[in-house]
Amino acid sequence: MSVVTGELVTLMLMAFALGMDAFSVGLGMGMFKLRLKQILFIGLTVGFFHIWMPLAGMTAGRFISGHFGVFAVYAGGILLIVLGIQMCISGIRGGDAPLLAPVGKGLFIFAVSVSLDSLSVGLTLGIYGAKTLLTILCFGIAATLLTWLGLLTGRKIQGWLGVYSEVLGGSILCAFGLKLLLSF
Repeated sequence: MSVVTGELVTLMLMAFALGMDAFSVGLGMGMFKLRLKQILFIGLTVGFFHIWMPLAGMTAGRFISGHFGVFAVYAGGILLIVLGIQMCISGIRGGDAPLLAPVGKGLFIFAVSVSLDSLSVGLTLGIYGAKTLLTILCFGIAATLLTWLGLLTGRKIQGWLGVYSEVLGGSILCAFGLKLLLSF
C-alpha cells in the first residue's frame, strides 16, 4: 500500500510541475478576451492532451530512446515563441483580430505546446513501468485545473492592463518558450 501511495504522491508532484506549464501559458493566453465557456473548453482540451501525450509517450517509451524527449521540449519551446510573437504583433496593431487565438488551430497549437513535455515525461515513465491509468489521470486533472487557474488569472489581469495585456501575454509566452529552449 505504501508503494502505491508513494507512486501517487510522486505522480501528483510531477503532474503539478507539468501543469505549471499550462498555468504559465494560460496566464498569457487568458489575456485574450475570453468568455467563461471558452475558458472551460480550453482547460478541458489541454487536460485531454495531457492525458494522451503521456499515454503516447509511455507506449513509445518501451520502444525508443530518450533522444525523442529532447526534441519534444525544443518543439514546444518553438511553438510557444511563435505564438508569443503573434500575440505581441496583434497587441501592437491594436484593434486587429489576433492572427492565432486560443480557438481552432490556435487552441490545438496551444494544447500541443504545453503538453509536449508530458510526452517526454511519459516516455521516461514508460521506460520505468509507471502505472499508466494513475499517471494519465494525475496529469490530465492537474493540467485542466491549472490551465483554468492561469486563464482566469490572465483574464483578470487583462481587465487591469487593457490594450497592453496582449503584448504582456505574448511576452510571457516568448519567455516561457525561451526557457524551454535554453534549459538544455
